[in-house]
Amino acid sequence: MKTKKEHIDFWLLQANDDWKAVETLFKGRNYLQSLFFAHLVIEKICKALWIKSNEGNVPPRTHNLNYLISATPIKLNDEMSEFLLSLNRFQLEGRYPDYLTKLNNICNKSFTNAMIDETNILRKWLLEKVQ
Repeated sequence: MKTKKEHIDFWLLQANDDWKAVETLFKGRNYLQSLFFAHLVIEKICKALWIKSNEGNVPPRTHNLNYLISATPIKLNDEMSEFLLSLNRFQLEGRYPDYLTKLNNICNKSFTNAMIDETNILRKWLLEKVQ
């Protein structure tokens, strides 16, 4: 049976691997896909935080970043909460074909780069909270 630390480390390793994918996808000009993976990075760190903060070792099966973080003692400022709402769009809407055209029009290089930069700031901040 895995320890709590092993469960947390699993999610953090997955988040790290997904962060590499964010960078690769962005360089390949796959902007929407890079933001989908950016969401995954934050989701997996939030799941590690959930495990750290709760008795169980299996986080809720949800992709909603605000919901996951709300089940931890981590307090986000308004700007961070708004950013999570924005990032949630790429998890949900990125999965359905009827949204893809709309999102592809939004996800140009400049917009995506700014989102990734903001994700990276949040990623580092959340990783500090896991330690």
